[in-house]
Amino acid sequence: MTNDNTTDFGFEKVPEDQKAKKVAEVFDSVAAKYDIMNDLMSGGLHRIWKAATVREAGVRPGMRVLDIAGGTGDLSKAFLNRVGSHGEVWLTDINESMLRVGRDRMIDHGLMPKMALCDAEKLPFPDDYFDVVTVAFGLRNMTHKDIALSEMRRVIKPGGKVMVLEFSKVNPLLAPAYDLYSFQVLPKLGQLVAQDSKSYQYLAESIRMHPDQETLKQIMLDVGFDQVRYTNFTAGVVALHQGTKFS
Repeated sequence: MTNDNTTDFGFEKVPEDQKAKKVAEVFDSVAAKYDIMNDLMSGGLHRIWKAATVREAGVRPGMRVLDIAGGTGDLSKAFLNRVGSHGEVWLTDINESMLRVGRDRMIDHGLMPKMALCDAEKLPFPDDYFDVVTVAFGLRNMTHKDIALSEMRRVIKPGGKVMVLEFSKVNPLLAPAYDLYSFQVLPKLGQLVAQDSKSYQYLAESIRMHPDQETLKQIMLDVGFDQVRYTNFTAGVVALHQGTKFS
């Protein structure tokens, strides 16, 4: 964000009040092919990254979990199988198309989390309510990341944690190959499978504009997390940040 009230939309600068609309257009376009594209883009690695996030979350029966920007519901599905009948899982997204796909997937698996169409910067939940909050591959699309993270911290209980799984800064040795894949292969794959190259061009650009591991850690500390740590996956292609609130 800059002083003239613009923000990043990939490599483009747009007025802050237009970013959410432009991001919505991206996900409206890709929602129907979102899962198959995730498998193709990552070679299935996104499933391993998400499984590691679920393990690290340590969710137990009776816990309350909030899955922000949960999209098609991969994390929510896993958490529902852990919280039991006395627990609670909320699947939320700002994009109705994605949430609809997530709802249908949950029904297909005989599951139904609580669901809400909401903005991560204005969460409609009380203070100190959840044990765990997760956001997987959604933070980079948010206009004010600090506000969203502050909201996530607000709604976790003392002792709770926020988990951010997101693309990050790759090992410099892999950067040339990663750039070639991101900017040459990925948009073509998006066009072939989802008939949409522009959305996947945005994806590649948004990854480059997202804060690196140490910068995101500092942002989380600055908004009030008492402790933050991160783990790199696949040479830094993705990182999992965990922020804890003590009181």
